[in-house]
Amino acid sequence: MQIEADAVIPFPRESVFRTYRDDLPALIEFLPHVRRIESTDRRESATQVETFHTWHGGGDIPIPVQRGLGDNTFRWDEHAIWSEAEWTSAWTIETRAFHDAVRCAGRHTFVALGDRTRLEIEGSMSFDHAAIRALPSFLAGGLANTVEQFVSRQITANLLSVSDALTRYLESRTQA
Repeated sequence: MQIEADAVIPFPRESVFRTYRDDLPALIEFLPHVRRIESTDRRESATQVETFHTWHGGGDIPIPVQRGLGDNTFRWDEHAIWSEAEWTSAWTIETRAFHDAVRCAGRHTFVALGDRTRLEIEGSMSFDHAAIRALPSFLAGGLANTVEQFVSRQITANLLSVSDALTRYLESRTQA
């Protein structure tokens, strides 16, 4: 399943790129569907920066439902490789729920539009129903389609909500 989305952020590319790369956990107040973003590691070289984050979603899910489904249902790990020379970020996402079944990777491209930035999001996600060994194959196939659609919608929505959060965060810093 392909993931494609674009968003225009009314700030210069350098500011958008560096804020996304360096200040992601600070965007949390503008991400209502996310409870927390943990920066778990960061590696820098002369040509790139690697970031590792654990996202805790489900901010809009009632606490009893979260407890019933388990915290891993709403948690995922993100690894990104940032190239300021190319204005790109190559990323992978690993879900905690259905870890062996879900594969998700993509790329953000930051395009300068004068004083604005177009964030182009491209990626793909696949779901391997054979990786769910606890279910009979006739159930796993249907579940795979349902989970793939759900996870794809969630990932796309989260990627776009980060664009909105970047705008609101940068606006709040400009007004301060």
